[in-house]
Amino acid sequence: MSLIGSSIGLLLLLGLLALIAGHCQRATVFVYAASAAAAAIIAYLALSYLIMGSIGNEIVSYPIGLPWLRVQLGIDSLSAFFLFVVNLGAVAASVFGIGYDKNDGHGSHGTGRFLPLFPLFLAGMNIVLVASDAFTFLLGWEFMSLSSWLLVLSTHREEGTSRAANIYLVMAGFGTAALLLAFGLLAAGNGDITFAAMRAVPLSPLMASVVFGLVLIGAGSKAGLVPLHVWLPLAHPAAPSHVSALMSGVMTKVAIYGLIRIVFDLVGQPLWWWGMIVLVLGGITAVLGVLQAMMQRDLKSMLAYSTVENIGIITIGLGLTLAFQANGMKALAALAMTAALFHVLNHAIFKSLLFLGVGCVLTATHQRDMEKMGGLIHKMPITAAAFLVGCIAISGLPPMNGFVSEWLTFQAILNGSDLVQWPVRVAVPVVGALLALAVALAAGAFVRTYGVVFLGRARSSHASDAVEVSFSMKASVAVLALLCLVIGVLPTSVLSLISPLISQFVGVPLQVGSGLSWLTLTSETDGGGSYNGVVLLVMVLAFMAGLIYTMHSFGNRTSRRSIPWGCGFTDDPGPVSQYTASSFAQPIRRVFGASLFSARDHVDMPKPGETRAAVFRVTMRDPVWDWVFTPLLGSIGALTDKINILQSLTIRHYLGLMLATLVVLIGVVAAIQ
Repeated sequence: MSLIGSSIGLLLLLGLLALIAGHCQRATVFVYAASAAAAAIIAYLALSYLIMGSIGNEIVSYPIGLPWLRVQLGIDSLSAFFLFVVNLGAVAASVFGIGYDKNDGHGSHGTGRFLPLFPLFLAGMNIVLVASDAFTFLLGWEFMSLSSWLLVLSTHREEGTSRAANIYLVMAGFGTAALLLAFGLLAAGNGDITFAAMRAVPLSPLMASVVFGLVLIGAGSKAGLVPLHVWLPLAHPAAPSHVSALMSGVMTKVAIYGLIRIVFDLVGQPLWWWGMIVLVLGGITAVLGVLQAMMQRDLKSMLAYSTVENIGIITIGLGLTLAFQANGMKALAALAMTAALFHVLNHAIFKSLLFLGVGCVLTATHQRDMEKMGGLIHKMPITAAAFLVGCIAISGLPPMNGFVSEWLTFQAILNGSDLVQWPVRVAVPVVGALLALAVALAAGAFVRTYGVVFLGRARSSHASDAVEVSFSMKASVAVLALLCLVIGVLPTSVLSLISPLISQFVGVPLQVGSGLSWLTLTSETDGGGSYNGVVLLVMVLAFMAGLIYTMHSFGNRTSRRSIPWGCGFTDDPGPVSQYTASSFAQPIRRVFGASLFSARDHVDMPKPGETRAAVFRVTMRDPVWDWVFTPLLGSIGALTDKINILQSLTIRHYLGLMLATLVVLIGVVAAIQ
């Protein structure tokens, strides 16, 4: 544990050194390389803990902070798993940043203005994961939030960045306040803010439910859970690409960690209706997120909304875990929690891969609009191959890793009929249908994205002049793509590392099968199926080889070359004849957009004789703004207008208000005692 603390200290020191050194190429390379080394050390130690169960002293106290408080860092199976997930993405983003600094993908050179913040952001996330008391947890949480907010502001010259940063800051402060209240209630029993003391004092069902609601708000806002997701599609795309990879692929997992740590560890035995709330919110989040992703033209915005969808999938697994655990169904709770945690790892890998892949595309084209890309598979073959792997993984297609965790989630859903409470029994199949819809739409969204960006012909000079990126950037996406394939083919090796964590919170590990358990994943539940990634991979390769052989053996041997997307024209009509991202999304937009997102088509058609071009424009709104935040902001504004009179009171009135407040607080404390 001391070595993990030293590595976090190194990240803090790197932020200071980067601030002193300013922007020079050697300092940039050193900071990113040292950040990658520190993150790699933490990931290795976390993996060692998961394998061996101990890495020495597991609780370390530092005399830092307020005079009567000490920073306490500790590690257990839960923190070790999330440390591995977070720092795996951190290593990839740090290596990517070495090459990304030459051109940050936004059209400006250099990353000096946000270089000091990068290691500080990594340090903040790691502090949250190893915190053993509420003070250290909230200290790391705020450190993570503020550093990521400043990283978003590093691109402040771009349109919309300031608004995204302001909304992010408000939502981050709101979430922290909710977590602060939750920890206050947890520590109210004995006044001790350490996690060990909180576990020792059980809460009443009412207080436990209040803490659950506060944590769902606080952690859910950081994770991007609907309806608290509004900041995420604005802030994540605004940051530099490797920071976006950390925010979407990694920081959201820190929020999931906070939810699991408090609800499953500190609060105690859950109530069944908690699971129903989390389950329904997860289903709604998954569908709304992927529908929004399907209709985006901006590459980074599309990936940000896809993150909302995958947070929904993880939340569905956690909701099922709560429901099963409340009913004493330990085996099914282990299955559901394994599905959720496995998707945490998988999403961190393939979402980091996709955001870093988009960073490669932005570096080469300086464009985020899919309508101005095309044909990049010829210009950037390595990036295109790695991005294709990420698209397959996030679409939940075998044999990539995304399929396995979603398959486990469906296995848990199919066993939801064993639950006793009828509201949950009704909710589970509905959420299962929503999840199936989300997975299908995700596949369509990424077929659209890959086809428009990498296939066909270049739609602009930016795409036609693109070249492959630097070695460090290509290496980052290539390694992540390889991990997607290896974990998808051999998932039981990873699941065996999660088993101690499942046993810690559920009581029993997931039984993955018998016989060649390292090769076959079997869900040992009623009606459970099995998955063998190696056999499936061999079958896919054999089918492809047979198809190619058949085409060459029995097809026309004459080679014919033609322009892609010719649309039946004998003369080259140009790239304008190709399908666009908007063309692919139009059917979905017409089915769901008008009702859910107030989608409207605006056509400005020139009159006969006019030479100006016709203009087609689509407008959409997130329904959460209209249904939740606009009325809320209006109510807050009206309330502030009414209490504005307090500014003009006399000193006697102020003293009276202070006395009344003191009496009310004493009454509240007396009632609690």
